[in-house]
Amino acid sequence: MRRVVGVPDGEDTLDFLAGLAPDVRAEREAALHVVEAEGMAQMRLMPGARELARFLDSRGVPRALVTRNKQEAVDIFHKTHFDLSPFCPALTREFLPYKPHPAALQHIAQHWGIEPEELVMIGDSAKDDVASGRRAGAWTILLDTEDRYEDEGAGLPAEHQPNFYATSLADVQRILESELLLTGPGDRRA
Repeated sequence: MRRVVGVPDGEDTLDFLAGLAPDVRAEREAALHVVEAEGMAQMRLMPGARELARFLDSRGVPRALVTRNKQEAVDIFHKTHFDLSPFCPALTREFLPYKPHPAALQHIAQHWGIEPEELVMIGDSAKDDVASGRRAGAWTILLDTEDRYEDEGAGLPAEHQPNFYATSLADVQRILESELLLTGPGDRRA
């Protein structure tokens, strides 16, 4: 995607697009939309996603989604791939500022009536998901299904180091069960 859009190494794709002149930006966004359409056509539910969602639902723990994808991708995901209640809220890159800024997590905490420190951010990007979670004060789980991070992320900058490391959504569920006290909003224990 970065190559097709022409994003220089080391630059954030969305920031790069935002900094372009309107006519050039429109051209590059059109290229991005082609790549995203291909991605939506190939979209598959990650193994263990349904089971993890059911686990959270059974305990009254709400689920939200924070993504740098566009709203159309989230809509397709909910309509064609996810047969449980939708993630709510589901915040896309149209929610500004997008991650790694903590605003989306702060919004979710406010929406649920809890503190950001009570959230768990689960994501596959240390620089976007983990950084966003840490900036918000949330717990973080780095989901590394493709072995992208050596030594469980130990060599990453401090802001990108997760509280927990998982290689599957089943690992995430084990972490949630054994390491964190899961309660839904309004179900706080003293």
